[in-house]
Amino acid sequence: MDSPGLFVLLCLVIFGQAAASSAEEITWSYTGLIGQSEWSEYFPDCGGTYQSPVDVITTQTRFDPSLTRVTPLGYSQHGNQPFTLYNNGHTAIIVMPEWMGLEGLPWFFTAVQLHLHWGNGGPNQRGSEHTMNGISADAELHVVHYNSELYPNMSAAMTQKDGLAVLGILIVTGEETNPAFNNILNYLSRIKHFGQKVFIPAFDIQSLLPEDLGRYYRYNGSLTTPPCYQSVIWTVFHERVQISKAQLLKLETILYSSKAEDPEKMLLQDNYRATQALNQRVIYTSFSAESGKELSSGEVTAIVIGVMCGCVGLAVIVRFIVKTIRFFKVLHRETVVVNSSTSSWDILHNNRPAPMPRSLFQKFTSNLKLSHSFLFLAPTNF
Repeated sequence: MDSPGLFVLLCLVIFGQAAASSAEEITWSYTGLIGQSEWSEYFPDCGGTYQSPVDVITTQTRFDPSLTRVTPLGYSQHGNQPFTLYNNGHTAIIVMPEWMGLEGLPWFFTAVQLHLHWGNGGPNQRGSEHTMNGISADAELHVVHYNSELYPNMSAAMTQKDGLAVLGILIVTGEETNPAFNNILNYLSRIKHFGQKVFIPAFDIQSLLPEDLGRYYRYNGSLTTPPCYQSVIWTVFHERVQISKAQLLKLETILYSSKAEDPEKMLLQDNYRATQALNQRVIYTSFSAESGKELSSGEVTAIVIGVMCGCVGLAVIVRFIVKTIRFFKVLHRETVVVNSSTSSWDILHNNRPAPMPRSLFQKFTSNLKLSHSFLFLAPTNF
């Protein structure tokens, strides 16, 4: 190659390295100078048409019967080696061992890390990234994996459209403490500031997930933070996970996005991205609308009472029918006995039927009244 050509090539390489280096050094945030509205200026993919998170409008989802249950592998086999927990200035991250993975997708995906998103505890509480029918959860857990069948590592996979698979778990608050999340929350005070890292005891990662891994929403999207690569197969579970209000308060108030030596301390809050446009994308579900419908406690109670009353009513009807059949059998036998003792002369001159024995008649009418009262009391419509 001649000298001018070599010089041009060298300049291009140096320029490319400088551009990549400057991109890596860009300090983005959720608000501020390079906040969400400015991300696309510095990270072009953030302005793409396959961005995440999204609002899942359940009435517009499409059932796909080919979507099978998601199967975490090795999540419970944490071994004796501790996990690494660190504060990267945007969230708290746990590095996952490479033997953990995910099945139930077109390829095998190897686990990389998990992290959380949350709000600030204000009156208009929001914390999750994905929303359901416009409603936000209190927080959200993401478990990140890369396609280890097609790519050698996370760096190579994250720029490819089939490179990553992320599990999204919506978190809501209640009265009960979730012991699984204490494996993370109890150590947040040791990584208060950006850049701090600590080793924590290994624990069962699967205990953080919902019990029902068969019902979920699936769509193609992106990383929810810069550089926003559109390389993620998203699986957002239908079932939510519950933590206590005290646990959520820890998440919202302990960590800082600033370094320990910074004069100004900045709480790490509201680290969620606003929902992005679907842009003609389809969100698929692994379950039909009927199987995914949740019943209220009142509806469940009404159904139980209805079934019980229906069973009682059916039992009363069957008992009434059985008693009626027995009565007419007895009546027939007694009528035969009476007729057999009557002369032919009496039969010719008296065509009236044999009188019903008084005791048997009273027994039948009393049973009939009792059965009628039961049928009147038993409700038939709920």
